[in-house]
Amino acid sequence: MVDLAEKEMDNPTFRSDTVLSDVHLHCPSKRHLMVRLNAVGQPVFLSYFKLLWSTEDLASGKHVREITTGREHQGRSEDELCDKDRSNVKKEGELSSEEVEALLDDDGDLEVVRRPRSASDLQAEDLLRDIVCPVILMKGKEDAPEDEERECACSDVVKIEHTMATPLEDVGKQVWRAAFLLADYILFKRDTFRCCSVLELGGGTGITSIIMGTVAKRVYCTDVGEDLLAMCEQNVALNKRLMESGGGEIKVKELDWLKDEFCTDPEAPYSWSEEEIADLLDHCSVIMAADVFYDDDLTDALFRTLYRVTHNLRNSCTVYLALEKRLNFTLRHMDVTCEAYSHFRNTLNDLENLQDGKMKYTVEPVKLDFCQFLVYERIEQL
Repeated sequence: MVDLAEKEMDNPTFRSDTVLSDVHLHCPSKRHLMVRLNAVGQPVFLSYFKLLWSTEDLASGKHVREITTGREHQGRSEDELCDKDRSNVKKEGELSSEEVEALLDDDGDLEVVRRPRSASDLQAEDLLRDIVCPVILMKGKEDAPEDEERECACSDVVKIEHTMATPLEDVGKQVWRAAFLLADYILFKRDTFRCCSVLELGGGTGITSIIMGTVAKRVYCTDVGEDLLAMCEQNVALNKRLMESGGGEIKVKELDWLKDEFCTDPEAPYSWSEEEIADLLDHCSVIMAADVFYDDDLTDALFRTLYRVTHNLRNSCTVYLALEKRLNFTLRHMDVTCEAYSHFRNTLNDLENLQDGKMKYTVEPVKLDFCQFLVYERIEQL
């Protein structure tokens, strides 16, 4: 198994429909653990995404901790410097001719003595942009390095199994920036979502539902495809400890946007029971979706599903949509375009302007000035 994966990673083959997420290049993991091959032979990696605050801080309502860098006296006003500090500053600013001569090399060039990099500098740089490459390290848990095992036990680490590159139809098995953006918003507005009943459309690896599960009462994480849903269910199990303090529950279910009804076949995996459908329709107050707008037909199908579900809810709800505006050069336009994003905006406008006497939708943008709690590149296209 490992030999096959090693061969694939050493000699990657990218077809015209291969899609690669770059989130793993900027996550705080020092390395990625290849844990298995999935049902279709794709290498599955386990990555550790560290929260910039702990779950204990989440429960107590503390703010995100700051990362401080700079000089030793940074942050202290001039009035706070003691007399000894002032005298040292004065001495440092006054160099004698002998001291100046000592700073010159044999050719008379000035040798600049650079300030040593502090531990805080290194830590901040490591957190902000730690570019890593996938390395196959293990086949099973028994081969995990000791430092990774300790990291797994931390309460502020989210463990996610995912793939690195897939065909377009399997992009849900990768991790995408908009999922982190929505997770950040959930953590920032955690009081808003506390004890809610939530539906996620296109949950993928489940990372956003897992974050929501730390504050919400119940989360229905939905997608389509038995292989993907099994991966999502595995990720929920890997992060069960994060939801224990809040008592949240995550249920992984199938929800196909191309079908008009919930899957209720008891023989089908990840199907819905009548009780679960009733619970969703009676109590759901939040619907969310992240990075699911990349295909026009699927975008249309999602909005039809969104209308059908909200039409049958007992109470009004708020829908949170996060996406990345992807720029592509097309031969048809001979220019850089955002066709998938444009279609999403047009469909969203149609939903807002819908007048059927039954439903009323109001669309409001969310400012992206909230704190960042996960390490990823929050680019302007999000």
